[in-house]
Amino acid sequence: MDKFDQQILDILRVNARRSVSEIARDVNLSRSAVTARIKKLEQDKVILGYHADVVENKSVEMVCAYLALKYDTSSSQYHCEAYAETIRRIEGVKWCHAISGETDMMLYVEVPSMNRINQIREVIQAIPDIKQVVTHIVLTEFFNTTK
Repeated sequence: MDKFDQQILDILRVNARRSVSEIARDVNLSRSAVTARIKKLEQDKVILGYHADVVENKSVEMVCAYLALKYDTSSSQYHCEAYAETIRRIEGVKWCHAISGETDMMLYVEVPSMNRINQIREVIQAIPDIKQVVTHIVLTEFFNTTK
């Protein structure tokens, strides 16, 4: 991935609906070059998809939490990638990182209720080889540069 690919990704992160023409103009490449680069980024699984951030109900304040997962690493079936694909399908999980240290994976969850947090915990605890799920509820968000 070169500087042009990174510039294209930065533009798409801010607004995935930008036209290829606009992106091409911003990165000083031709439309066909940008189209080819975007297709390659999709094929290489750098771009996993496009989505709309939709406010479901402005009167509902979302409950945010971090879930720290520990796996039974003595199992021969331990594969973070397989767990990540299962976790990706859980509605409300916004991101999933494999991390170093005592925790194997960290999830960020944003849902409309504590009840939904508990439902997500139950789904995750049913995954084979999960040894522990520790939930950290967000009390206050001081800033978030990803929004």
